[in-house]
Amino acid sequence: MAEIALMVNGVSQTVDAAPESQLLYVLRNQLGLNGPKFGCGLAQCGACTVLVDGEAVRSCLTPLSVVAEKEVVTLDGLVVDGKPGPVQQAFIEEQAAQCGYCINGMVMMATALLAKNPDPTDEDIRTHLAANLCRCGTHTRIIKAIKRAAAEGAAQ
Repeated sequence: MAEIALMVNGVSQTVDAAPESQLLYVLRNQLGLNGPKFGCGLAQCGACTVLVDGEAVRSCLTPLSVVAEKEVVTLDGLVVDGKPGPVQQAFIEEQAAQCGYCINGMVMMATALLAKNPDPTDEDIRTHLAANLCRCGTHTRIIKAIKRAAAEGAAQ
């Protein structure tokens, strides 16, 4: 165990953990952040997605040593002044969540996409989200939510 300094959601944090500890467990169990979820534990579903220096990363297989000195943003960190951030709000308005299993990953992947491509096509969105699993059938609403967030300038 070692004290490891992290920057999470704009706040400097120090955790006592092994450098090889998975980021997901530190975020949830030590820092109490419930945005990223445990899904498959194999980086195949996307439920655990966070942003590391703006890039979407699967936190279930990301060791702490990889994120030291980097900015980690979770779903919790997208909140603005106590209210859902623009992408989160678009998902709410389009009712893009059903069971909730995939939504953390979808929102985080959408946020990363819009940061790089503020006006994505439907095909851009489908391609970017292809590695995220969703079984409840809200795919069309998820695409509408991302298009809405883009139209409302979420990337700015």
